Amino acid sequence: MTRLRLLTPSLLAAYSLTVALESGWIREREEMVANQVEARGVVDPKVIAAMRRVPRHLFVPPELRAFSYGDFPLPIGEGQTISQPYMVAVMTEALSLRPGDKVLEIGTGSGYQAAVLAEMVDQVYTIEILPSLAARADSILKELDYSNIAVKTGDGYVGWDEYAPFDAIIVTCAPPYVPEPLIEQLADSGRMVVPVGEEGEVQTLILMEKIEGEILQSPLLPCIFVPMRSRRITPKR
Repeated sequence: MTRLRLLTPSLLAAYSLTVALESGWIREREEMVANQVEARGVVDPKVIAAMRRVPRHLFVPPELRAFSYGDFPLPIGEGQTISQPYMVAVMTEALSLRPGDKVLEIGTGSGYQAAVLAEMVDQVYTIEILPSLAARADSILKELDYSNIAVKTGDGYVGWDEYAPFDAIIVTCAPPYVPEPLIEQLADSGRMVVPVGEEGEVQTLILMEKIEGEILQSPLLPCIFVPMRSRRITPKR
């Protein structure tokens, strides 16, 4: 009993520090959503609620965690990044997600985008070509109890035919053209958001909709994403 009494003050101090830190993250997250998402025109309440819930700082490398809620992308290793919060919100809103949707993400990266999606739909399938990032994201998502996310290490160019068709597809890396397998795996009335363009150039974020087998394309905004990695991409001639 004496030992427990002696430990109590330190345990209380540790608990108080944890609560204070978490309160700080919540405050930063609220400010991020208000100033970077809502203030720029994102109006879907499901997107806004999801971004308020997902602890973005847990998907950022520890040494960069203080910048988690800044208005910019951050490096996560292997030459990859976690996208700017506004871009995550815009791409998610463009998918017009419904609760029962099945979503495919190409480019798991940190796992943050998958978590935002998983707050809104029944099932998310996400593919990452870099094994180290796939393993890290899978570990974080499991710790946060996202049981409706399946992570696969593989080439996102070919999609995930086993679980197709998908109601929505989101591509978080930039191919020079939209991979045909992804178009084939999009369900009728499905939506795909993908940044298209060459590496080192300003790309275009495109919304694609499949209507009775036909593909309608709408440009959304200019953007810059890391390039899609795949041996299946035909080099520019």
